[in-house]
This record gives sequence, structure tokens and C-alpha cells, in this order.
Amino acid sequence: MSEREKLKQTDQLIRGWLSDVRQTVIADLHDPLSVSEKTSRKDLVTNIDKANEKRLVAAIRAFDPQAKILGEEGSGDHVTDMKGHVWIIDPLDGTLNFVKQRDNFAMMISLYIDGVGVLGYIMDVMRNIIYGGGPKLGVFANERRLESPPNISLRDGLLGVSGPMLVHDKYHLQAIDAASSGVRIIGSAGIEFIQVLTGKQNGYISHLMPWDFAAGKILAEQLELCVTKVDGTPVDMLSSNDVLVSTKDTHKDIVNMIR
Repeated sequence: MSEREKLKQTDQLIRGWLSDVRQTVIADLHDPLSVSEKTSRKDLVTNIDKANEKRLVAAIRAFDPQAKILGEEGSGDHVTDMKGHVWIIDPLDGTLNFVKQRDNFAMMISLYIDGVGVLGYIMDVMRNIIYGGGPKLGVFANERRLESPPNISLRDGLLGVSGPMLVHDKYHLQAIDAASSGVRIIGSAGIEFIQVLTGKQNGYISHLMPWDFAAGKILAEQLELCVTKVDGTPVDMLSSNDVLVSTKDTHKDIVNMIR
């Protein structure tokens, strides 16, 4: 079996994991939640986050037992380097949206081998769409292949931003807002990445953890988008970063304004 055929099989397997976990989430959607705070009343974790991560970790362990797993809720491993197979998972991205809206939240899985992104997946849970693939497969929204979005400049598109970063004018974001066609705040990195992947926004800026951007980075770069720190330098795959994902022209515009 060729490497591409193996990747296609793995692709279908991961999509199956996400679909199975989604069914459980939808079934439990209107049940009472067990909600606790992590760092603040706006940074929440629920029983669903924790249960999702345990299911995904178990599936990965069964499929790739020698791999390392970095998960937001701590069910995986203490990962200190990107050597070998490293899976990075976010079992429920946009937990505050999930708790307050029951909408605009995602699940994300990615596989890196020796630091290179191989497969990435973002599932828009409520719309039942999996955006996934990688360099050897292309990027698909369920069965529909995605093309690279138009390379538009900052002034011609909508920019996704972090609310707190905008309010505190970090990196001159208020001036960047004024230079764009407008900003949008969704509150889920996964959903924001989808907006950029599909050309509905030309960029997104936020403070993100590895599980927030690892899958999106693989998909975005395959679609000829830029994913860096906001100053244009490479992201650290094992640490928090102020991340910019955007079209090439928007990236150039924003980095010039920040510098």
C-alpha cells in the first residue's frame, strides 16, 4: 500500500472518530452540564470537553500506540518535543459558546510527524461539516474539495479578532480594524479558521494554544494561507502564541502595521 493510500485510510478513520464523538455531543446537547472555571469565569470546561478528549485519546492510542498526544484537558501526554508522531487535539473549542449558545464550537485533531503537519481536521459540530486533509491529500469540507481563497488585502476583507486583544488595542488592532472592511468576533479559533479557509474572512488574530491552531495551520498552509505569530515569525508548536492566519497580502499589510 502506498503512503497516500495509507493517509487516505487514516483520513477516513479520523473523520469517523469525529462523527462518532459528534453523535454523543448532539445526544447530550440539552442535558444539564457540569461546568467549572479554569482560569476565569470566561474560561470554562465542561463534562463534555473531558469526555470527548478521553474518547479521542483512546481512539488514537488504539490506532497509534507509540505516538505522543497533546490534549487541552490533560488526558494525553506531557509533550516536550515534536519528534515522532505527535497528535494534538482540542475536544471542544469554543466552550463558552457551547455553554451559552449551543452553537459556534468545534472539535480539532491534527497529526504532526517529526514537526511536519501531515493531517489536520476542524469539525463545525452544529453544521456537521469536517474540514480536513493535508499536504498529500488536499483539503476537503466533507466531500467537497476546497480551493485556495482569493488573496485579498486587509482593506478588502473582514478580519476575525480576539475581543480582549481588540479592546486593549494590542498590536494596534484598533488601527488594523479601521484599515480593514470590518472585524468579526466569534469566540472559537476553529470556527474562525474555517472562515479564513473558506474565504469568508481574510484573516484572524488571537492568542492561541497549540490545540487551537495546530489543525488549522496544516489546512491553511495547504490552501496557500500564512500562519505565523503576529510579527511574522514562526509559531511555537508547543507553546502559546499570538497567532495571525491570513491571505498573503493581508499578512503583509498587518505585519507592516505592527512593525
